Formats: sequence, C-alpha cells, structure tokens
Amino acid sequence: MGDNTFPVYAADAIINFYRTEVLTGQEAKHFTKSDLTPVPKPEAVQTLYMRILHLLYRFRPECHSMVPLLENIQYPIYHEGATAIISVYMRMRQFLPMCFVYDFSLNDLLAPKKQKTLTVLSAIMNFLHFRKQRMDMVLEKQAKFRADMDRLQAYTKGIREAEKKIEMLTTIPPEQQAEADELAAAFSELQTATMHEYQEVNATNESISEWKTKIAEKTQKLAQVKMDVSNLKEDISKLKSRIVESPEELESQMEKMRENVKSIKSAIKQADEHVVELQSMVQSVSHTEAEVQQMFTLLQDLESSMNNSKQHQEEHQELLAQYEKKEKELKNLCSEEVQLKRALGMKMDKEYKQNMRRQKKREMKEQHIEDVLGQCNQIHQKREEMAGKIQDISRETQQLKAKIQSLRDVCSKETERAQALYDSLSNSMDELHRRIDTHIVDLKQDVCKMSVNF
Repeated sequence: MGDNTFPVYAADAIINFYRTEVLTGQEAKHFTKSDLTPVPKPEAVQTLYMRILHLLYRFRPECHSMVPLLENIQYPIYHEGATAIISVYMRMRQFLPMCFVYDFSLNDLLAPKKQKTLTVLSAIMNFLHFRKQRMDMVLEKQAKFRADMDRLQAYTKGIREAEKKIEMLTTIPPEQQAEADELAAAFSELQTATMHEYQEVNATNESISEWKTKIAEKTQKLAQVKMDVSNLKEDISKLKSRIVESPEELESQMEKMRENVKSIKSAIKQADEHVVELQSMVQSVSHTEAEVQQMFTLLQDLESSMNNSKQHQEEHQELLAQYEKKEKELKNLCSEEVQLKRALGMKMDKEYKQNMRRQKKREMKEQHIEDVLGQCNQIHQKREEMAGKIQDISRETQQLKAKIQSLRDVCSKETERAQALYDSLSNSMDELHRRIDTHIVDLKQDVCKMSVNF
C-alpha cells in the first residue's frame, strides 16, 4: 500500500460494501468472503467486475458476450466464451486508470490473486465513494439551482406587482383628474394662507411680547407708587407726632396733604385706567391666543397631512429603491439565466449530438444486427444443410463400417486360411530343408570318399 494513493480495505469491509452498493438480489446474497479469500474465484470476480461496469457505464453483463458488430467473424458462436472475458478486460483497462490502478492484466481475470484482487477492489471502492460524494454535491447544486430559479420567478413576479403598484400610485385616473387638480389648487391656496397666518401670528406674538414688557414696566411703576404711598403714610405718622398746635401750619400741611392725596388719587385713577386698558388688551391677547391655537391645530392637521404626504413620498422612494434593487437583481439573475441557458444550450447541443451519434450507432448496430441475423439465418440454413450432409455421410459411414466389418470378417477368414497354408508351407519347407541338408551331408561324404580314392 506504500505506492497506492488509496487505502486497501479488509476483505470483510469489501464484501459488505459490494453486497450493499453494487450487487443486488441473489448475487448479493451469494457473494461471500470465500469468493475472494484465500483464493479468489474467477467467475465471482468477473461477475463483480461486470456489475461495476453496469453501475458506472450502464453496460449490461449480457452485452459482454456479444461479438462486435463491425468485426467480420466467420463463426461467432465459437468466440462467445472468450469475447466476454476480453470485453471485461478491455473496459476494465479503460476504467481502472481513473482509480489509479495501471497494472491490470488479463491474468487478474483468468487466475486472480488475493492481494491484487483486494487492491483493485479497494481502488474501485474508493472511486465509488468519491463518485457518491460528487453526485451528492451535484444534486445539492441542482436543488440550489432549482431554488434560485424559483426565487428568480418569485422576484420577477414581485417586481411586476411592484411596477403595477407604482404605476397605479403614480398615474391618476381620468375621472379623478379634476378632483386632483382641485386638491392641488386647494393645497397651494392653503399653503399661501398658512404662510400669511404664520406671518400674522409672528406679528401678534411680537406685539404681545411688547405689551408684556409694557405691563411689566407699569407693574413696576405701580409697585414703586405703592412704596411711595407707604413711605408717605409713615411720614404722616411721624409728622403727626410732631404736629404743632398752630392752626396755620396745620392748614398748610393739610393743604399739602390734600394736594398730595389728590395727586396720588389721580395717579391711582390713571393706573386703574391703565390696568383696565391692559386687562382689555390681555383679553384681546387671550382671544388672539385662542385664534392662534385654532390656527395651530389647523397647522398641525396640515403638518400631519404633509407628513402623510412625505411618508407616501418616502414609501414611493423606498418602492423605487426596491424596484431599482430588484431590477439589478433581475439583471444579475437574467445574466445568470443567460449563462445557464447558454450552458444548457451547449449541453443540449452536446446531448443532441450524442443522441444523433447514438442514433447512428444504433441504426448501424441494428443494420449490422439485421445483417448478422441474416448471416445467422444463412449459417443456420448451411448448418441444416451440413447436418443433412453429415447425416448422409454418417449413414454412408455406417454402411461403409458394415461393409468394412464384413470385409474384415472375410479377411479374417482368408487370413486364417492363409495362415494355415503358411503353416503347412513352412512345415513342408522345413522338411525340404532337412532333406536338402541330409543330401548335402551325404554328398560331402561321397566327395570326401572320392577325394580319398583319388
């Protein structure tokens, strides 16, 4: 595992993963640890690889046994067993480099080893984990994209409704145009009257403040006169203690006192008249204050109406700001939509091209399948013809075998006869040889005798 970029899992973990994530039904039920350890079973490993390819590429296991349609093979039936293994090997060689496995060989299918098989299955398991994570991320992005599209539709709908409301608020109906003009004229007149009343109120406030200052001065003077009267009374009491019995002085003092009293009475009378005038002025001021209060209430009503109008204007401004903001968001979303539509268009073009290629390949495959089926029909016809010929040949061979058997019987009889003749002939030849030998011996003896005689 030192050279691997993925962990090599234990056999139990691998078995549990492939039984739950890859295999289904009876295959998952019958896939056990004995299929991988201690010696992996080639059939189980090949089936597992086929299911992995089906999960990743939708390539059905039965398609591995099909001979390529573009190959012109004379007897494709004879290649069915090797075709499935070669197909799985070629597709695993294309797939496993994505799992960082580069040394996959045909021996790993025909006679797999334990450690190499566990390493390959761990790499595929790591890739399937990565694939599942990426598919979850893609699904989240798709859900987010759908939510963004729904939000975009809601925003566009809200913007349209806001535009309709703004248009309704800004446009005046024709039947209310005259009333609106009258209200605008009355509002302008009310504004001018309010400004005039404000000026009058300011002038009355200034006159009131002046009269208040004058009243304060008069009250100060009245207090001063009262102080003078009290001082004079004290002086009178003091002077009474100093009165001399002389009548002339008394009369003169009385005259002075009378004059002083007259002057004081006249001053008091003037002060009372002034106080009456001031009271009348205060009443007029209170009356003006009541009028000013009424004007103030009117001004408050006007101010509330102006505040309402300002509030409406602010709401209008806020709606305009929201409209601009929504319009910007709509532009951004429109740009995103254009980009997404462009990407979707490119994907649709790619999908259309792929569909066209698939359609062409499907048509070529169907055409080739039809050709292959025609060839298969021809092959079946030829096979039937060949089967008939083979039956005829087998019949002829049976007949030949019977003839051969009869000939063998005849030959065995003839060989027995020939053997008997050969045996008799060999016996007669042996007898002849003995006789010849005896004659030769006799001749030699005769020759020896004759040589002795000579």
